[in-house]
Amino acid sequence: MNTVYVITRPDFSERDGAAFSLNQKLCGFWLEDGQLMEVKIDRSGQSLLGNIYVGKVKNVVKNIESAFVEIAGGQIGFLPFSEISRPVLTNRPYDGTIKPGDELLVQVKKDAAKTKDPLLTANLSFSGRYFSLTFSGNGGLRCSHSLSEKQRSFVQEALRDVAVPEGMTLVARTVSGTVSDPSLLAQDAQSLQKQAERLVCAGKTRTVFSLLLSRQPGYLKRLEDCSAAFPDKIVTDDPNVHTLLLGWLRKQRPDAEGVLSFYTDNKLPLYRLYGLSGQIREALERRVWMKSGGYLVIEPTEALTVIDVNTGKFDRKKSGAETFYLTNQEAAKEVARQLRLRNLSGIVLVDFINMEEKKEQSRLLELLRHLVQADPIPVRVVDMTPLGLVEITRKKEEPPLAELLHQEGHR
Repeated sequence: MNTVYVITRPDFSERDGAAFSLNQKLCGFWLEDGQLMEVKIDRSGQSLLGNIYVGKVKNVVKNIESAFVEIAGGQIGFLPFSEISRPVLTNRPYDGTIKPGDELLVQVKKDAAKTKDPLLTANLSFSGRYFSLTFSGNGGLRCSHSLSEKQRSFVQEALRDVAVPEGMTLVARTVSGTVSDPSLLAQDAQSLQKQAERLVCAGKTRTVFSLLLSRQPGYLKRLEDCSAAFPDKIVTDDPNVHTLLLGWLRKQRPDAEGVLSFYTDNKLPLYRLYGLSGQIREALERRVWMKSGGYLVIEPTEALTVIDVNTGKFDRKKSGAETFYLTNQEAAKEVARQLRLRNLSGIVLVDFINMEEKKEQSRLLELLRHLVQADPIPVRVVDMTPLGLVEITRKKEEPPLAELLHQEGHR
């Protein structure tokens, strides 16, 4: 598989057959074998996700077990008690309670949506190349469920001399299992701890409403979140992005510096070279055709997303049962792709073509579980209901692609 990450400011227009706009917003487009898999729109200045502030508690509402906290610019955020494990208060020692007037470090966990305020957490988290560090949990080291026992043992041995500070939990990410040099793991863990300690120290001396840590550009965060599947090629036509990425690669991924290239052909825009407008246009359509002639119908609703699988023009000299399985197999691959491409989240129900054999149903579920592992956002294939609907949940981190494009088109 050939993976290319294109970072550019697309100027989609009617010439491209595009009924949408990105207003020349900086975007990252993840392609696998020429097929668009993900779109990351840089929402700097629009999104607060991941930002850490010195907030001030405006009021505490015990009957909903939450507090309302003011951050920068008069913005009020919603802080549930469940998101307060080991808070960092800057005006007094923490005694197990949160009171109006308290000043504490908070991180934006979800952006404001419609009538909802931003969701805040006092359980700060930091991401590194191999680990994440959070101010929650039981402390010490935890390992991703994707790591084998052998890999877990290797990680634990690599961190034998690294003491995780009290109140912090270090989580080994899946990519830590691909490392053969234990010193790299120790360095990443220590770097994260120093970052967290510096931020806490700074937070205790800064004025209320100060921004201590701001979100990274979406395209850079996507690269930082890469596990073993780092792109084969990164190409950009933006000189500032090229300079930033070159510096980041030399520091974080010196082994991958050669994958970065700068595109300079003014006659053929980079987004047209990779046919991005047409692929995004397809990602906004209700019906998705597959090579076999079958198709998906994708219906987002307020509560969930429904995906219906149809045989369509599928025409092969196979038995009905075999035709159904082959269509469902291709549909599973397309469902996994559409989840990423459209950035669908929450509850997703997939109505595959009915298969009588339990064995075939199990094979299909296992295939789908394997396919969604490539998704950088956590996805869980729950099960198949008695009515034959496959239940999927996908963590929400940003609005769906269609919603983002709608927002950009109205700016």
